[in-house]
Amino acid sequence: MSTIFSTLHESLQQVLSQRLEWTELREVQERTYAAMVTGSDVLVIAPTAGGKSEAALIPVMDDILKNGRMGVTCIYISPLKALINDQEDRFRTFCIPTSLSVMKWHGDVAKGDRIWKDGEPPHFLMITPESLEVLLQEKKLSSDLRQVRTIIIDELHAFVESERGVHLKVLLDRVDRITKRQVQRIGLSATAGNPEEVLAWLSDGRHKAELVTISSPPQEKQFLFIVEPEEKDRINALVRIVDGKKALVFVNSRSVAEKLMKVSAGRIRNLHIHHSSLSLATKKTSEEAFSSQDGACIICTSTLELGIDIGDLDVVVQVGPPNSVSSFLQRMGRSGRRGKSAYVAWILQNPCELLCSLAIVECAIRKDVENLVPPKKPYNVLLQQIFLNVYNHSRMSRRKLTASVLSHPVFRDLGQKILDQIITHLIAASYLTTDGEMLMLGTEAERVFGRSNWKELYSVISGGGEYRAMTPEGEVVGKLDARFVNSKNSEEISLGGRTWSMVKCDEGHNIVVVIPSGSVSSRIFWTSAGEGGFSPLVCRMVRKIHARGGSVLPLGEHEQEVLRTVLARIPESTGGNGLHVVEQTGTKGVEVRIFTFSGSRFNRLLTFLLRDRLGGKAQVQYNDFIVKVMHAGKEGIGQRVIRVLEEIQNMGMDEIGVILPIPSAEEWKFARALPPVLLSDMSLYDHYHVEEFMDVVKSVPVTFHSEPGQHLRSDEQ
Repeated sequence: MSTIFSTLHESLQQVLSQRLEWTELREVQERTYAAMVTGSDVLVIAPTAGGKSEAALIPVMDDILKNGRMGVTCIYISPLKALINDQEDRFRTFCIPTSLSVMKWHGDVAKGDRIWKDGEPPHFLMITPESLEVLLQEKKLSSDLRQVRTIIIDELHAFVESERGVHLKVLLDRVDRITKRQVQRIGLSATAGNPEEVLAWLSDGRHKAELVTISSPPQEKQFLFIVEPEEKDRINALVRIVDGKKALVFVNSRSVAEKLMKVSAGRIRNLHIHHSSLSLATKKTSEEAFSSQDGACIICTSTLELGIDIGDLDVVVQVGPPNSVSSFLQRMGRSGRRGKSAYVAWILQNPCELLCSLAIVECAIRKDVENLVPPKKPYNVLLQQIFLNVYNHSRMSRRKLTASVLSHPVFRDLGQKILDQIITHLIAASYLTTDGEMLMLGTEAERVFGRSNWKELYSVISGGGEYRAMTPEGEVVGKLDARFVNSKNSEEISLGGRTWSMVKCDEGHNIVVVIPSGSVSSRIFWTSAGEGGFSPLVCRMVRKIHARGGSVLPLGEHEQEVLRTVLARIPESTGGNGLHVVEQTGTKGVEVRIFTFSGSRFNRLLTFLLRDRLGGKAQVQYNDFIVKVMHAGKEGIGQRVIRVLEEIQNMGMDEIGVILPIPSAEEWKFARALPPVLLSDMSLYDHYHVEEFMDVVKSVPVTFHSEPGQHLRSDEQ
């Protein structure tokens, strides 16, 4: 019998026993309760559907009920509005019978529903970081946050590595100031390779912090691997797997989701699509499809990785491998609930995809997950906070602005010198203007960020790269990439599984008017937000599988033969750690391949440096596993590449920075207002990740091999 269950407030016990038929708490809930009642900040790492939400909610409810707390006592922060909508029902199931109130507050909630009467704020406020920023601008409502004692951050891993995470840290600190106490922070996540570091990031060393880690219980897992080079055969396999079942079909991009939806239409019953560029109504329809007793299938991207509850699943289908172990664990966690076996079917195009899929599963078996690394030079968010501070005060002294911004722990390491450099540049570029000692927003800030009552300042997410697709009647269909719309290469588009004709484009308001089309020819694309490619963890496991000559997973004879085929293309000498330089002479001359097994981000940076050092007509290409050098001469090319690699190992950050092209400032929302030298600095640390590159490249040996044979090809990824 649970030692904690019997100590809970009587009305909370009744809810748990009568509505949920609980007589005790799970391990994750017991341990989280014990950690939270000490006042510690807590990071809870537990499997998907493992009871994390309840683990954080129960101690907060118990405290409110026992102590009669009033007002907003707990803020629940989520990375997705859809997750808030989904969790709202769960929170209400617990809270309403105990007379505790719950309210969601985000952009999809009608403005009239985003207020509360004087003296009647909710006990639980469910919100996104961007909406919390808006709320903090409203003095009357934000003053009702003075009673907050706990902040729950769901899916914490979705924040840590992004600028939204930096923004979140600022918001958490500002809530501390409103309450005049160190508000308890509770982070929830299903995955993190470095949980102690993530806990330190969450807590900021303010007071005691505790980690609650719950391993996945032993569970039977079934994997099916299907490798088919022809698209029609892959579609046939998909139809066979999902027919009559409740299935999620994960793909790795919105464009692939739309294409797969188009070619599968009419062959799969109750077929739906779900991705970030679809309208709220379309996504809601997809989510509700699983309430049907019949089979339902949703083709989706990472939007259904996170904790939105879509109920029991029969199968998760992965079309092509995901790029990380973390993503795979989130997706697999959708299956195998309520006593069922987890079942993941992989539909793959070529042997290399099979090899990478096996590497991902083997990492998961070993409980190896990618580390989460926060941004090191968050200048973009620093700019946002500069603009917000000046906007909120209308006029602000330089001294007060400096004290306000640098008081946030997340910016403290940037220092006074950096801030002075930015403010001086903002004044010179008319983003700020001066009146004696006072600073005010300038004409350039108003031109770039002042539309819609400065709404652009509330979020660090860039939103200017998309057009809303709307029917003539005003129904929102979804969002289209601006580059696609402006390319004018096609007037027929696929969106939400339907074909539309673009009939009018309003560039001033970023709107495209669309009407239904019967055309069979259509296209669409979205500009990718990331570089893609597999994580270094996955790539290193590929090396291990090659070194041992096979996978530890039980495979059918056909899959084993496919795996042997791809492993045979990798030279035997590249199994050890390091950079392996393999020289091969073929019909097109001498070609050198550097086997790194370090991922595309590492190899992309190495490619830039090799091109610069080799010069001349040398061509350098890369994928996740190798960097290929061609047309660099006729003799001694391998040794020349070795010498260049040794030069690179001895290069410093400044030398590398001169060589790398600076990304467009448009990649960051506020970076156009940065001094060029700081834009370069930010790109080196948080775009190219040069520090991590140098740590790897300086620590590994460089070896030379001259071998014939086929190798792992770039076009097979």
